[in-house]
Amino acid sequence: MPLKKIIAMTMVRNDRFLSKWVEHYGRELGLSNLRIFFDGEDQKVPPFCAGAVTQVLPKMQGDVVATDRQRARFMSEQAAALMDHEGADMVIATDADEFLVVDPDIGLGLAEFLSGQPRHPCYSGLGVDVLQHLPSEGAADFSRPFLSQRHRGWLYSRYTKPSVITRRLKWGGGYHRVKGVNFHIVPGLYLFHFGGVDQESLREISADASRVDNGWTRHQLKRQRALRRISRVKAIDWERGVRIARTLQTFCRPIFALNKPSTYGLRIVARIPERFKYTV
Repeated sequence: MPLKKIIAMTMVRNDRFLSKWVEHYGRELGLSNLRIFFDGEDQKVPPFCAGAVTQVLPKMQGDVVATDRQRARFMSEQAAALMDHEGADMVIATDADEFLVVDPDIGLGLAEFLSGQPRHPCYSGLGVDVLQHLPSEGAADFSRPFLSQRHRGWLYSRYTKPSVITRRLKWGGGYHRVKGVNFHIVPGLYLFHFGGVDQESLREISADASRVDNGWTRHQLKRQRALRRISRVKAIDWERGVRIARTLQTFCRPIFALNKPSTYGLRIVARIPERFKYTV
């Protein structure tokens, strides 16, 4: 089966996760199929981005909500251009701390796996928010695979995002939905989110003056509360948790957004299997 042309994009501003993003998607798709947009001309393109297509842009203005919407519009336009002018069959858009991973038991890389999927306007991986378990896990070492250091995942509908599109579509803020199209959770595909992988990193971000000015304080404090709260939730078996979460998110919808998944507040935390240990 011939592989489809799949391009992955992200937009960053002083993001410490970017090197892992480049490593992961470069391995899965090839460095030439990565597009990295730097939000602010005060930034320099790091050497590890060599081989990827990069662009430094004027900094987006506004608070975190406004810039999220601007970013979604910009990335939707870029995805359309990639399909129209570069022959992309699929475009992936994620934040730099989000990684699409195929279940290792399937035995396929991301490009081969997505190339074999039935035609659909967009694809979602089941969202897994990987948070530091405060009672038993220490600070994260960013030079090592995260899933060799973190062993619990919150199967959280907020990160079940339509990250992969196959035609011109418009993402909503944060890529949490595509406008006018339902999401489709692909069995065996996961979106691992590592924004709360390390408590100390969250504290550093909360103290960053530029982020405070853009309204990030509330968001980061919310992440820290989630980390403490989820640390108290008992983890269940992965397969059971995935089955419950996928069923709920497929059929449950918040009233205010009928094309977004929901678990209606149920916190499902599962033990991440050893087979994922070196995937991210």
